[in-house]
Amino acid sequence: MRVAAAQARCPWLDPAAGVAKVVDFLQRAAADHVELVAFPETFLSGYPFWVEQTGGARFDDPDQKRAYAAYLDAAVELDGPELRTIVEAAGDLKIFTYLGITERVRGTVYCSLVAISPDGAIVGVHRKLMPTHEERLVWGIGDGHGLRTHQVGDFTVGGLICWENWMPLARHSLYAQGETLHVSVWPGSSRLTGDITRFIALEGRVYSLAAGALFSYADIPADFPFHDQLAERSSRYDGGSAIAGPDGQWIAAPVSDEECLVTADVDAAAVRAERQNFDPGGHYARADVLHLQVDRRRPATAEFLD
Repeated sequence: MRVAAAQARCPWLDPAAGVAKVVDFLQRAAADHVELVAFPETFLSGYPFWVEQTGGARFDDPDQKRAYAAYLDAAVELDGPELRTIVEAAGDLKIFTYLGITERVRGTVYCSLVAISPDGAIVGVHRKLMPTHEERLVWGIGDGHGLRTHQVGDFTVGGLICWENWMPLARHSLYAQGETLHVSVWPGSSRLTGDITRFIALEGRVYSLAAGALFSYADIPADFPFHDQLAERSSRYDGGSAIAGPDGQWIAAPVSDEECLVTADVDAAAVRAERQNFDPGGHYARADVLHLQVDRRRPATAEFLD
């Protein structure tokens, strides 16, 4: 099976342009016979880059309020037209798609990873378990509902978002389901993907695919509250998309500063071979001693009841 990370420049807070870019990369992937493609963390409609640069923790700051309102307005809903267009495109092109989105639920934004089947249906929505550091000023805290794998051809595929890939139990919740291809999505930085991508490949004896975006502060819209403060700053978000084999060796080392599809041909037989001496979800798991319990319930949103 051919797989790919879509490393692209994020159309920040522009969901219409974001949808067009996703569809364009899906078409590129289909032309290259890709069967699974992953897009970066919150590719639609953007990572909250401004928070750490502008004193985002200042309480009741009017500019921070306006920035959040703009971010909320640009987020997408699961049943909205943006995802409907992408789901239809993935179905038409017969590509399994992982897409990082800013998911709007009333006044809250979740950092979510949507799994779309080649049949043209959303088959999973994982909300990031724990936003990292300043992200907690912007995103809601997720749940275990989306900690599920999906069958894609001969592969059992799972995905996690950014630093939750460093959470041992989150990783194991996917290994224990027989994961053979692990997808990690990132805002986009080679300094983030270099170590963990190979580590997951070795630990899980899985193929490990990392998808990161490109971003420049110059891409911030002119009417965004902190545009003038940020536009001239240099960005560290250089992509870093990469693919490692189940032996921990690079198939595609982290790619920087280039819009492209980072592709690899993967073979499930290679995973089976590497599990001859280590299988963290099987013969090396010691389930009689160590037990993981995952709560996959999605908490209901509080509502007034008659």
